[in-house]
This record gives sequence, C-alpha cells and structure tokens, in this order.
Amino acid sequence: MTTTLNTLALDFGAESGRAILGQFDGQRLALTDVHRFPNGPVRLPDGLHWDVLRLWTEIKTGIAKTVRDQGQAIASIGIDTWGVDFALLDRQGALIGNPYHYRDDRTDGMVEAVLQRVSREEIFAQTGIQFMQLNTLYQLYAMVVQQAPALAIAETLLPIPDLFNYWLTGVKAGEFSHVTTTQCYDPRRQTWAWPLLQALDIPTHIFPPIGAPGTVRGPLLSHVAEETGAHGVQVVAPTCHDTGCAVVAVPAERPGFAWISSGTWSILGVEVAEPIITPDSLRYNFTNEGGAGGSFRFSKNIMGLWLVQECRRWWAARGDALSYTELTQMAAAARPFTCVVDPDHDDFLKPGDMPARVQAFAARTGQAVPESQGEIVRSVLESIALKYRYVLEKAEEMLGQRLDPIHIVGGGTQNQLLSQFTADATGRPVFTGPIEATAMGNCLLQAMALGHLSSLWEARAVVRRSTEVLTFEPGPRAGWDEAYARFVQLQ
Repeated sequence: MTTTLNTLALDFGAESGRAILGQFDGQRLALTDVHRFPNGPVRLPDGLHWDVLRLWTEIKTGIAKTVRDQGQAIASIGIDTWGVDFALLDRQGALIGNPYHYRDDRTDGMVEAVLQRVSREEIFAQTGIQFMQLNTLYQLYAMVVQQAPALAIAETLLPIPDLFNYWLTGVKAGEFSHVTTTQCYDPRRQTWAWPLLQALDIPTHIFPPIGAPGTVRGPLLSHVAEETGAHGVQVVAPTCHDTGCAVVAVPAERPGFAWISSGTWSILGVEVAEPIITPDSLRYNFTNEGGAGGSFRFSKNIMGLWLVQECRRWWAARGDALSYTELTQMAAAARPFTCVVDPDHDDFLKPGDMPARVQAFAARTGQAVPESQGEIVRSVLESIALKYRYVLEKAEEMLGQRLDPIHIVGGGTQNQLLSQFTADATGRPVFTGPIEATAMGNCLLQAMALGHLSSLWEARAVVRRSTEVLTFEPGPRAGWDEAYARFVQLQ
C-alpha cells in the first residue's frame, strides 16, 4: 500500500459521540480525534427521547471538520451506535417524531405483557436474544398496546445508525449486526422473526431489507457532499452496532478468548460461528448478536459503568463535582467488600439517585451500608467485576471450554482499578486496550469493505501494531471468593 487510506468513524455512545479520522498506511492505523460532542436523553411531556436532529448536525460537523479543518480527503464514512433504538419514517420518507430512548418508561411491564401472548421459550427459539425490557420488541409492543399514531402511519422502521445512513445516502436498509439486537430477528432463518411479529400484531411491512456488515451503501447525497465539502465519499455500513465494531478491534492473536466491551454498558462474550440457542442460554439470559464476517457475539449485557456515571452526575448536580479519576482514587482507598450489588437489578436501570439506590440495596439484602463516596464507588466496581466472573463462568459452562485471557476494550479501560478487580475476581490475566476500540473497528471494517484488508484476523494484527495493550495479572484472592459467594446469592 503506497498511499494512506483515510476513513472517518462516526461513533455514537449513550453518553457521547465522536468523529474520528482513521489513517491506515497498510501496517498501522492512526486515529485522530476530530470532533466530540455530548449525547444523552431529552425529556419531553410524552417521554424520554434522543435528539436525532442535533446528532445529524454533529455528523455533518464532524465530516466538514475532517475535510476542511484537517485538510483530509476521506475515502469513506462509517456510522455505529448503541443498540435497540429505532426511528419510524412515513411513506414519504419523513421522520415521524424524535425516536424514543431505551430508558423511557413506556416499556415498563411490556416483557410480562408479551409473555402473556408468546412464551419465553418460543421468543428465544425465534430470536436467540436475551430478555431486556429496553429491546426493540418491547418498545414496539408498547406502541401496539398504546395504539400509538406513529406506528399506524409508519412505512419504514430504521435502526438509529441506518436512519443516519439513509440521510447520508438515500438508501433505506437495516444492517445485520444492529438488526440482531432488536429481538425481532431470527438468526437461524436469517430474516425478520415474522411469526413472532405477527403474533404480537406488530405491523410487518415496516421492517426493511437487511444488509451484511461491511457493505458499501453508496456515495453521499449531493446536498450533504456540498454542505460538508466531502465529494466522492462512500458510505460504508460497518457492524453498525458499536459493540460489533469494538470486538473487531480486540487485539487477540488466537480464538478462545473472552472479550468485554466496557463503557456505560459492559458486554461480556465470545465469538462463535453459529448462534447458541439452547435451554441453558435461555436460562442464563445470554444473547446472540451478529458480528463481522457472519460471526455471532454470544454474550450478555451488564449494566457496567452506568452506575458510576449516575453517581457522579447525582453528586455533581448537588454541588460536588468530582472527576472520574478522583472517584476512582477515592474507591481505591476505601475499605473493600463493604457490600455487593447486582448491577443488573431493576433498581439501577433508570436515571436518578444512584448513591441512595446502592445504599438501599445493601440495607435490603442485610449487608453493611457503604457511607462515603469512595465506599459506594468501590462497592459498585467490585460488584461489576464479580458480575463479570459470574457471566464468564456461565459462558464457559455452556461452551465447555475455558476462556483465557480476557480482553477489555473501550472507554472503560481507562478505569484501571476495575481492570485489576476483573483480574482478581476471575483469576486470569486481563489485557486492556484499545480505548477507542469502536472507532478503530469501524475504520478497519471500512478498510475491509474497500479491499485494503482481507480478513478479521488481519485487521486484529493491525490493532496489535497500532495500540498499547496493558496487562493486569490476578492478585491475592483474599476476600474475592467470599464476596463472590455473597454475590451468587443475589442472582
């Protein structure tokens, strides 16, 4: 490769978004942070929404900054976002209202309502997806129950990244990895789960055709190219689910590893060639989401650093603005194992007084109550590490093999205390990095789509040459096994 390939990753998380320029010289991938912006819910009288029009403006700003301020001609653009949320378009292709946020309370009770019509076993057999009330399936069923006017006039459903892909290219399609998160897709039949959707009276005509990861959607629409100065640029649908991109950037050298994508959410899993849809995977509420190269991510969502983020936000709103670094230092100095909590308990799902919820959980379960900020944050971090161990053991049980080592990627790798806790709790080495795994995976998948890389393992070799990986070895076991025994009792 004699020239540098420039690609632009537009990566949207649940807390922030970023436009990152990837420059690939054939051996290494260098990332340049071009544009960052906050992302978060907007509460309106009818519920919690995403401000997608502002995010669309941020997309165009990121493209324009790359072309004009950085002076870089880019070959392609790829978008990835969080999962499950979607937009509805009318028959003219116009957006019907701001999309709802997955934490909106309209899905309260919807899992139970759906299970009155279709059994848990049948839903899992058709979709292979873990049961979470935020899933697209329950969002749509809430609209059915509420006779939402938007659903009645909708012509097309597009997952959030594909809404932006449509606005960039004019092409209406869903991307495999994102579609599989909805609990509306049948991975064995490789199509939408039509019998399930029909059983729930969800209109089936709204579901779009599905494209494979790494598909070139087409060039930018002329008015977008004119507005941003990005002429002759292709739009690639990578794995449009952010975790799919992050797993591409795991710097593993061989199969058999476990990965954790760590951020607001943590997701722990393993790459498999086929979905694992069994009574055990249903019982343990694992999920099968699409990945690059036709693979599946056999994994489980864990409500990760969301709890720490909400604690920090709550304290800051009351005049005690502490950085994540300060909170982590306070946690490191606090007494260990004051209490353990289940990060995935319903108490912790929604925004609010997270410190009080942690304390109430401890009191309700007969444990010592953490009092200081350091004790609260340490209890949360220890509990996340213990949940990692629990999920890892269940995955190994179902796969019949030991998963070793553990690779942690994403923004959560910056919390080195949690990385060390993970090594201590699981008793195996932990490798962390890259931090910007999602953007790196996004750029590498664009390079693959454009013919500059031939395989996923070739892409991972690029990651190893391009980023620093830190190693955390397991420390003393004192306290961890006893804490884990307490933790298991909460499950």
